[in-house]
Amino acid sequence: MDIARTPSTPEGNPEMADAAQEPRQPAAIRREDYRPTAWLVPEVSLEFDLALQATRVTSTLTVARNAAADASPTIRLNGEGLEPMAVKVDGAMIDSWVMDDADLIVTLPGDAHSIEITTSINPAANTALMGLFASNGMLCTQCEAEGFRRITFFPDRPDVLSTYRVRMHGPKTDFPVLLSNGNLEEQGDDGDGTHWAQWHDPWPKPSYLFALVAGDLIANSDSFTTMSGREVALNIWVREGDESRTGHAMESLKKSMRWDEEVFGREYDLDLFNIVAVSDFNMGAMENKGLNVFNTKYVLADENTATDGDFDGVEGVIAHEYFHNWSGNRVTCRDWFQLSLKEGFTVLRDQLFSQDMGSAPVKRIEDVRVLRGAQFPEDSGPLAHPIRPDSFREISNFYTATIYNKGAEVIRMIRTMAGEEAFRAGSDLYFQRHDGQAVTCEDFVKAMEDGAGLDLSQFRLWYSQAGTPKVTVRLEHSGDTATLHLSQDVPATPGQPDKHPMPIPLKVTLFDPETGNRAAGHDGEQLVTLTKAQASLSFPGHVRRPVLSINRGFSAPIVIERDIAQEELVFLAAHDDDPFARYEALQDLVVRHLKDAADDRLDDGARKHGRAAIIEAIRSVMADDTLDDLMRGELFILPSETYLAEAMPVADPGRIHAERQALRAAIGAFLEDDFVALHTRASDVPYSLEAAARGARKVKTQALVYLAAGNPERAAGMAAAQYDAADNMTDRQGALMVLCGLSAVERTNKLIDFYNRYQGNPLVIDKWFALQASSMHPSALEHVKALADHPDFTMKNPNRVRSLYMAMAYNPHAFHAEDGEGYRMIGDVILALDPINPQTASRFVPPLGRWRRIEAGRSQLMREQLERIGKAPGLSRDTHEQVSRSLG
Repeated sequence: MDIARTPSTPEGNPEMADAAQEPRQPAAIRREDYRPTAWLVPEVSLEFDLALQATRVTSTLTVARNAAADASPTIRLNGEGLEPMAVKVDGAMIDSWVMDDADLIVTLPGDAHSIEITTSINPAANTALMGLFASNGMLCTQCEAEGFRRITFFPDRPDVLSTYRVRMHGPKTDFPVLLSNGNLEEQGDDGDGTHWAQWHDPWPKPSYLFALVAGDLIANSDSFTTMSGREVALNIWVREGDESRTGHAMESLKKSMRWDEEVFGREYDLDLFNIVAVSDFNMGAMENKGLNVFNTKYVLADENTATDGDFDGVEGVIAHEYFHNWSGNRVTCRDWFQLSLKEGFTVLRDQLFSQDMGSAPVKRIEDVRVLRGAQFPEDSGPLAHPIRPDSFREISNFYTATIYNKGAEVIRMIRTMAGEEAFRAGSDLYFQRHDGQAVTCEDFVKAMEDGAGLDLSQFRLWYSQAGTPKVTVRLEHSGDTATLHLSQDVPATPGQPDKHPMPIPLKVTLFDPETGNRAAGHDGEQLVTLTKAQASLSFPGHVRRPVLSINRGFSAPIVIERDIAQEELVFLAAHDDDPFARYEALQDLVVRHLKDAADDRLDDGARKHGRAAIIEAIRSVMADDTLDDLMRGELFILPSETYLAEAMPVADPGRIHAERQALRAAIGAFLEDDFVALHTRASDVPYSLEAAARGARKVKTQALVYLAAGNPERAAGMAAAQYDAADNMTDRQGALMVLCGLSAVERTNKLIDFYNRYQGNPLVIDKWFALQASSMHPSALEHVKALADHPDFTMKNPNRVRSLYMAMAYNPHAFHAEDGEGYRMIGDVILALDPINPQTASRFVPPLGRWRRIEAGRSQLMREQLERIGKAPGLSRDTHEQVSRSLG
């Protein structure tokens, strides 16, 4: 989140310097320095007089000394950009308060007091979109991680749990809907054109979960009956005209509520659950207690404007934020070092939910692809950190794939080792033991240990060590015995040069290469846990050398290096009965070939032989009637250029791109008629959200991708025809995506049609920008430059900025242009965006931070951009930290 820290005491919390001033870069905050807060705040009363440019906030804090902390005569109330207009203690005005940088320090003589503070803020001027900000005439809050201090002075830390009563006043014409956390207690008119509403949240929560929304909104309303028979009112609030696109979100919410009851035993605990969709939002969504605030991207969806992936995204994010009601709200973090306590656990819960709602194998592959595309590079670069960091300077920079995605994988490993039933017992104990508390990752692990009956002593290393373990695998066969040799290495990362072996659960199976079945005498799938640096396991009863399938289901978030023949990979790609392992075999087959090709290790004969093996594997996928099209589509997808670069000690992005495209062209040309037939067959399936129809759309677009590489002219005609015939966004966007990479007249025609068709729909126009910025077109960078001058582009809306520039930054073909133009463009974006929205700006730094893994010429150009950014005056703390860490 968009917050910076400058500690002055172990308990103290810091402030952010104004972006226009030279920031005083903060010292590191260390986990070991944590101290309980000296003062508790059991109750908070907030009164808001709302206006876009001058909102008056009066906060009344009931405070009491914390018997579990060292006594202090003063209370530190964090602020950022605030000036106290009045301060009262126990009803009497005082002037003895002092300011320590941005924080308010008040001296308190007794053990319990009431503190009243009045401030005034300007939401319309808040371009950082943290605290209370304006979005198209609506007022909205975002308080995680430390945004509450931009609203009022408060001990803004997650271990201060309070009940909140909120009263809002405002002009009825400007803000006809007034929302906050909890349940609505009262509302009424003031008689002068203003009205008011009072909300009460009975559940103690940290300040980062506070929320307020005021604006002209309309609700899609429904209800849900909990497992104990209580009826909960459900509302999804949107701008008028958008309500017709909220049906999928509402169904996703109700499915989430039922699933959490059935799978985790968690029941909702308020009478009301509100969701608000906001068009200006830094993140995807926020789990504020009883009032979730969402980016519109994850609420609005119908078949004409949303792809199948968008529907999945809405369902998954709705579930994620709802599941936080227990894993994050009822049980929250003691401090921000424990962020993965709530995020990693909740990501796992939303992944399991999505698996149950759709195709479990496909969902698993998608999640692993995200992990490898975002977290593996993070783990091997200058920004590597454990899922429970030991220190940080800017908490906003630790909302990372490591905290979220690797955190989920670590807890999934506990589930794998325990089994589903024992894992449920552990989670039940965790919620029971810590309900209403602010706790640590260690508390979670201990509950899992006690509830599931596991010894997780060594497993705790997964929380403290950064880096992706590499497991080297070798299968030896002698006589009738197969011996599996395993070794692990956890690479050095910044601040952690030496690592200890970690427990790595590996699901393994042995196959008979002649029958294609599991080898005779082998007891099906086995779970093997590697706990040492090296280990060997024997499997007797194998007359023939078996074929090893390992890390099935991606049972551990590791890199596998296996000594396996090409023909065995082809075998596994065709015969493995674990969907992920089959996918992995095909990926490995391609990665091995492209690494050798990009490193000039293939002569013409070896190149031809490698391509033939891959084509044969693709052909087997195409012809396998046991596969559904959703899985078939996954198996068609080649490893990304980013993943290929990660597999190489030093990567040449230009060579990787050229070789990958050449392989795709060879596949497309050789199997051209097969792909045309597949496209024709899939085109006959009518639209629905059922798996068969979704799968048909998936393979249809994948067929076009290969045809575009193998026969661009034919593909352009087919893609244009698919675009014209489309009765849904998935088909239309898929066709336009293919056309964007081609130099064909159809490309221009359909881009113009798409814009004209959806002009005025921001989410779909975001797609229009992103498709061009992420395309394989040779002039992609020039297209991005032109789009930056488009009337619909703005640097003030995070969705629009990400749709253009983040799409380009993660398009290796454009970003790694040999002359460095892609790097210069992102450097310019960071410098232009940083004064407006530091949080969004800082997220553009990591692509440049990969410079050490790139060949020398490009590496130097990337480093030069980081140095240029680092020297800029007035750089925000968010961006400064990312740049300085990236430079090392």
